[in-house]
Amino acid sequence: MARKYFGTDGVRGLVGDYPITPDFAMKLGYAAGRVLAMDAGRKQGEHAAVLIGKDTRVSGYMLEAALQAGFNAAGVDVYLTGPLPTPGIAYLTRALRLSAGVVISASHNPYHDNGIKFFGAGGQKLDDAVELAIEAAIDEAQPCVGPKQIGKSWRVSDAAGRYIEFCKSTFPNELDLRGLKLVVDCAHGATYQVAPHVFHELGAEVISIGVTPDGFNINEEVGATHPETLRRAVLAEGAQFGIALDGDGDRLIMVDADGSIVDGDQLLYVLAAYRQQKGTLGAGVVGTLMTNLGVENALKGKGIGFERAKVGDRYVLEKLQANGWLVGGEGSGHLLCLDRHSTGDGIISALQVLQALKESGATLAGFCRDLQLYAQVLKNVRISKGFDCHASATIRTVVQEAEAAMGASGRVLLRPSGTEPVVRVMVEHAEKETAEFWAGKIAQKVAEEAAAD
Repeated sequence: MARKYFGTDGVRGLVGDYPITPDFAMKLGYAAGRVLAMDAGRKQGEHAAVLIGKDTRVSGYMLEAALQAGFNAAGVDVYLTGPLPTPGIAYLTRALRLSAGVVISASHNPYHDNGIKFFGAGGQKLDDAVELAIEAAIDEAQPCVGPKQIGKSWRVSDAAGRYIEFCKSTFPNELDLRGLKLVVDCAHGATYQVAPHVFHELGAEVISIGVTPDGFNINEEVGATHPETLRRAVLAEGAQFGIALDGDGDRLIMVDADGSIVDGDQLLYVLAAYRQQKGTLGAGVVGTLMTNLGVENALKGKGIGFERAKVGDRYVLEKLQANGWLVGGEGSGHLLCLDRHSTGDGIISALQVLQALKESGATLAGFCRDLQLYAQVLKNVRISKGFDCHASATIRTVVQEAEAAMGASGRVLLRPSGTEPVVRVMVEHAEKETAEFWAGKIAQKVAEEAAAD
């Protein structure tokens, strides 16, 4: 059954356009309250409770108030954290034994977008069946509970401090970060009050950038989607490493001392190689359909199993759980270490990488010496809502032509975005010129077919 509102990472869109409106947010809060917060184990008259956090977008105030009203009308108590990273909400939902956690964020997108995503009681993203149940409840009647059953709301004043201590607890007690000079880019987002403290309290000298949010500058030329800003700062400051997070704190991109930008695919390889040396990896690693073919080949060369999930960290998580594995991730910087946290966490992932570097004495470049990445060309083609690129015989023909020409040295992936109206055309090949040629040709064909649709 197709989902009507939920994409790959919650409900997301342009603020003011349905469904990112206050009336829909209130309905969503009510529906989620009815579906997520019904616990047969509660005592008579005891309310279910949820946690709501957000990033630094100005529209977060509006959506927070609407969600809160919907939950309260459904008889659910609400705890509000204010700005806090997405993985912080996941942690506190579990630590406070709440029924669900809600994050108001559009992650790496600009300020004019926003979104709403959920965590279950265990701090993990919802599966498709639960999201479908919430969608069904949105379209049902939503009568307010009786006056005695209306939910209450509270502010969680120590949310940031609790999460800082949790992040630090994932780093070995016998290690510290003394002697390291780090530039930490918080993207003017949800980590601005958290990330610098974590690394500083573990002993590092920290230079912070992207820590002056104004409601409108989130992800603007900073953070994991703009690592060039971090690169310049690392070189200017003479730092050993740079850490770039995104607007809601679940992505990580790093920069080495020489200015080399290290993406999520490379960091996944670093974590896997280090854990294999330590004997803490398990049988394999999960990537996605977008994971660089070079990563797969390098992991298999080390005898490490590798499987691909659909794009989206929730699908990486599902495959990790199905396989009983611990480590997975995406090139965008979503990295999961399930023995450290239940969801992707940029700060904790950075600590895991820094642990590997401190213990080995290696640089990021040194760890990646055996990793030969394939050229990967990605083109985003805007489409009208409802256009199905896979249904076009013309598009299928040009894709088959590309695959036949490249053979085992390359691959093609066409993927409709789950967060915006675009088709992502990805071509990978050992030679960049070949990848660029076929990516351009396929993207042009997709654009032509979309315009004619």
